[in-house]
Amino acid sequence: MVTWRKIQRQNFTCWKKLAEFLQLDPVHILKDSKFPLNLPLRLAQKIQKNTWDDPILLQFLPTNKEKEVVPGFTPDPVGDFAARKSSKLIKKYQGRALLVCTSSCAMNCRFCFRQNYDYETEDKSFAEEVKLIQQDSTLTEIILSGGDPLSLSNQTLANLIQQLDAIPHLERLRFHTRFPIGIPERIDEEFLSLLEQMRMQVFFVIHSNHPSELDSDVTAALKKIQKLGIPVLSHIVLLRGVNDTVATLKTHCEKLAANGILPYCLNQLDRVQGAAHFEVPETEGRALLAQLTELMSGYTVPKYVKEEAGKPSKTAIMQAP
Repeated sequence: MVTWRKIQRQNFTCWKKLAEFLQLDPVHILKDSKFPLNLPLRLAQKIQKNTWDDPILLQFLPTNKEKEVVPGFTPDPVGDFAARKSSKLIKKYQGRALLVCTSSCAMNCRFCFRQNYDYETEDKSFAEEVKLIQQDSTLTEIILSGGDPLSLSNQTLANLIQQLDAIPHLERLRFHTRFPIGIPERIDEEFLSLLEQMRMQVFFVIHSNHPSELDSDVTAALKKIQKLGIPVLSHIVLLRGVNDTVATLKTHCEKLAANGILPYCLNQLDRVQGAAHFEVPETEGRALLAQLTELMSGYTVPKYVKEEAGKPSKTAIMQAP
């Protein structure tokens, strides 16, 4: 039996092997990046060969543009470090907190705002975090993030979730994950059984930026989540050269909606150091959203937001109707 762990071991982590696979001249590849290449094979197979402007390739291949120093782009653009209550628990907003479950991901996005986060990797338990959550009765929702929470084994996830589920003042558990986009096999029967047994209401938020990321295997895996009565939503990050056109965003949002996935937020790029080449000015983002509003049903138009360090919530740049 081929498990998701075995599939994950097929990920491209060597730039030479990826360049050879994609028939790329490696001249533009950043070969000594501190943030390593990590790309699932199934996504690499979707990339057009011998081209530098493929929307999937742009998201994952380290390039020399990451060495550009641009004012305003910092290692911690969203203020995660200052908001930590412990090595794994972040609390920024009223009523909810975020568990940084792991440093591991199914894939490494070049614009990841947590690429410089000093993850706790020695302590594999969540004892301190669970205790802090138990003591804070203002919390009603916990967000599992990382890295990617689905990088954890089902047993580790079960142990954590069962502890959280036993805390009376918690009402909701939210997964933030990119895993199903690259390795949909991760949504296995054991994981589904774990979700099915939960008391708390679960919300499953994927991160998907381009319609080519969504294929029948991905949507079938997510349909299994939906059949448990769990809403599936999608974050989208607005990225230069990837999805910064009306046509691409419209196709993407409608493809999500056609599969019962709510396009939740269109996120302005978090200004992490090394990602300036991905930034789309807010004026352009507003214009894109205004056009989408005219062309699409209201529920298929995401709200356009950005995260600002120290603010009590995400900032709405433009609210969908």
